[in-house]
Amino acid sequence: MPQPEKELNPDASPQEWFGAELRYWRKRQPGLAAAQLGPMVQVSPDMISKIEKGIYRCQRDLAERLDDVLETGGVLTRAWGMAWGDADKKRGDADGDRKRSTEGTIQVHRGRMLVGETSAPLLGSVPPVDRRAFLAYTSLAAIAPIDLAGLVAPTAPPEIPKRIRPRELDHLRLVADGIHRWDNTQGGGGLVGDFASRSLAWAVRLLSVDCPQQLRPDLLSSIARLGIVVGATHFDAYAHDDARIAFKVASECAEEAGDWWLRAKTFSFLSRQATWLGDPDEGLTYAEKGLVRSDRLTPTIRAMMHSARARAFGKMHDVQGTMAAVGEADDAFAHSNPAEDPTWMRYYDAPQHHGDTAHALWDLAIHAEQDPGRAADRFAKAVAGHSDDYARSRGISGTKLASLVMVKGDPMQAIALGHRALTDVGRLTSQRAAEDLKELRRFTGQHRTLEEAAHLRQRITATLKA
Repeated sequence: MPQPEKELNPDASPQEWFGAELRYWRKRQPGLAAAQLGPMVQVSPDMISKIEKGIYRCQRDLAERLDDVLETGGVLTRAWGMAWGDADKKRGDADGDRKRSTEGTIQVHRGRMLVGETSAPLLGSVPPVDRRAFLAYTSLAAIAPIDLAGLVAPTAPPEIPKRIRPRELDHLRLVADGIHRWDNTQGGGGLVGDFASRSLAWAVRLLSVDCPQQLRPDLLSSIARLGIVVGATHFDAYAHDDARIAFKVASECAEEAGDWWLRAKTFSFLSRQATWLGDPDEGLTYAEKGLVRSDRLTPTIRAMMHSARARAFGKMHDVQGTMAAVGEADDAFAHSNPAEDPTWMRYYDAPQHHGDTAHALWDLAIHAEQDPGRAADRFAKAVAGHSDDYARSRGISGTKLASLVMVKGDPMQAIALGHRALTDVGRLTSQRAAEDLKELRRFTGQHRTLEEAAHLRQRITATLKA
């Protein structure tokens, strides 16, 4: 049951007055939650809630986008001016009077090829800068103070076309492929996740654009595909609410497009996310939904779905269910034919299949006293088979293999495996990979008398802090 929204006090401050206005206009859109509104205006879902509560100050360009989405007729932009417009001007005047003060400044160098330096107030505590004024000067040092973040931020969200054409579909596919590639090589955090959120927000707005009937299924499938890869980046970065929203967008679009393959892929990710978050029963339910009308799925996609089932059974420590699901996944993958698969399923090759099923067998080896050799063999094949394009998968499989050997085998071999995995994981911005490293560190603690184990723990700690 959803929690009641916090009662607002619009008289407490200009920020809280503006927040109350925003909530009023949001509530005029039946059923529109703050978390849903965020992606519609290219911000994180929880930022809207923070603005409404007066915790976060809204920017003017965001107020303009909110006016557009909520159809207020410009009320929020005018409210922004009443709340902060004069204050910003006065602050700028006051800063001008303090030009000679050096307190709270940092050094801004003119560059390696120039001599001399100047000072500017700390970033984040300065007024906005006119872009044209900045461009009239020849160096950063020529303007003080300067808010670089505000300077380079876009003045408006990406333009939405008046009519969908094939080129919009090409753009959606290109962006989805790019996010998928970056996510697998770098992880889903940082700039990758931010770009992913903004891309999906733009894509969702295309749903209301005039679209020729013959292009509508392709538009829906393209947005579904983008929603899946965006959800995957958020899942990897532990932005789980954002991930669920992206997967929901993907599933709805796939359903409307009649795209059974993308529908299954969406439920595969929902299953993996639920299982990862400690609800394997829900994970199993999602996997079973994805297998509805499995006759319409390629063998590779069926293998992916049965692997998701196996991972859910593994978390339940259900030996019989896990082994049966792994067997069904293997049988399906044995009939895999890449020529029959959509291009976005090319990632699900032999190393990926070995790694996915190994995760299910890992849980049985650790928690149900089953043979660790089955999981270890599959993890080893995954690590050996993954190229640099799938560095995260290679690093995660390597970490799980090290943990398994640390608990069930030779600790010295496990230490060597752990160091190899760290080479991959240390370059990622992946919370999932970080959690697996923490697990390996705990298991390494069982061998405190080994100097090599202490060194591995120290390296893991340093990697997690980096």
